[in-house]
Amino acid sequence: MQQSWKIAFAYIGVIVGAGLSSGQDLLQYFISFGQIGLIGVLLLGLLNAAFGKIMLSLGSYYRADNHEEVFTQISHPIITRILDFVLIAGSFIMGFVMIAGAGSNLEQQFGFPFWLGGLICSLLIITVSFMNFDKITNVLGVFTPIMIVMIFIITGYSFIGKSHDWTTLEAIAHTIKPATSNVWFSVINYYSLCAMTAVSMAFILGGSVVRIGIAEKGGTRGGLLVGLVVFIAAISIFANLDTVKDADLPILAIANQIHPWLAYIYAITVFSLIFNTAFSLFYSIARRFANGSTKRMRIVIISVVIIGYICSFFGFKDLISILYPILGYMGLLLLIILIYGWLRDRKDIIMEKLFRRKMLHLSLKKHSPHKNLSEKERELFHTLGDISQADTKSLKEDIHNEAKEILSNTETVQELKDYVEEHLSVDEEVIHQNINILQEQQEESKPTESSKDRPIKKSNINNNEVK
Repeated sequence: MQQSWKIAFAYIGVIVGAGLSSGQDLLQYFISFGQIGLIGVLLLGLLNAAFGKIMLSLGSYYRADNHEEVFTQISHPIITRILDFVLIAGSFIMGFVMIAGAGSNLEQQFGFPFWLGGLICSLLIITVSFMNFDKITNVLGVFTPIMIVMIFIITGYSFIGKSHDWTTLEAIAHTIKPATSNVWFSVINYYSLCAMTAVSMAFILGGSVVRIGIAEKGGTRGGLLVGLVVFIAAISIFANLDTVKDADLPILAIANQIHPWLAYIYAITVFSLIFNTAFSLFYSIARRFANGSTKRMRIVIISVVIIGYICSFFGFKDLISILYPILGYMGLLLLIILIYGWLRDRKDIIMEKLFRRKMLHLSLKKHSPHKNLSEKERELFHTLGDISQADTKSLKEDIHNEAKEILSNTETVQELKDYVEEHLSVDEEVIHQNINILQEQQEESKPTESSKDRPIKKSNINNNEVK
């Protein structure tokens, strides 16, 4: 599987949690407004695609290990502290809401006690947190394709060979208490909530990818797929409102109408997606406080999961209706900062993308048995690493690892040449022009003792010729 699709599926797994995969969020935020709510769902999908690209590319650009590392660079220190607090508190609140969703899911479908479903989810979160990050990414994305197929099956059942009284369904929709005052505010408020859910783990996912272009593609593809899945899920719920409007998990209720075995499969899938989101929320909190220490990260995640499990007993449906709108308001500040950071850093991100491409090109040449690097090329590789926004040592290591992986997947010299021409093409003149500019800036901006830990910000680079 292409790395961008792997990242896309992991991103979907992060953002499609209890509310979206079960349909409860869609009922309260969109379907409660009737057919116009479906237009709101389409807008939600577009926002997912746009901000998916923004969040993952910023994470890759800064090689982020947690959300604070990005916000320190793109916002004022006071705003960074506010966002840090909001994301930690919001992630914890949404995390125990997800655990409550896991309990509700298994209770509705299998008759398990509410406490048991939440306990299983909590234990899985702790267990998976002990894996390395590459395996974690695989776990987060594994159930996404299954969920997409299941939603399409449910949509086919809802419409193929059937007719619907849309006037009656519209009237039923308006009997549902909406989460906000109007559908347009629901779009903004709910996407703010989605961003609150996704941003910390999206930064970490992006930070695990050395090639910014792959992170951008992963975020865009993941966001578009989220939009598609959410829209077809919404129209399926709308078509079955007469039977599912009071269900805690309306999509699961539709699956039960089709066949009990399908409902069992979907219940397990929903549980897995709930776990994905819950894991991402608690894991991002642990990474925030770990300061690079694996031992500390595990202690933190065990502690917050135990507390979250205790808090989950307030009830899933009530928690969504009370807490989600509040968190959505808090997320508005987050969206503003993300847009600002993206617009401010956009030119730098484009150039950093080309720098890393060139480094990868040189690394491929170094590790290829058919070619050797000249002394000038070695010097260029180290220069590009030194002026990069990312940590120089880890960037060089990751570039070399990426090169070795590409070489292992290309069997012939021609195949490697074609890959380089398609994926690693750069404008040499533009790169050398900007190397000179950045070196001059770094020479003029020698860090003081108080600023040594903060990377020198690249600005005013000459990328007029960058496509």
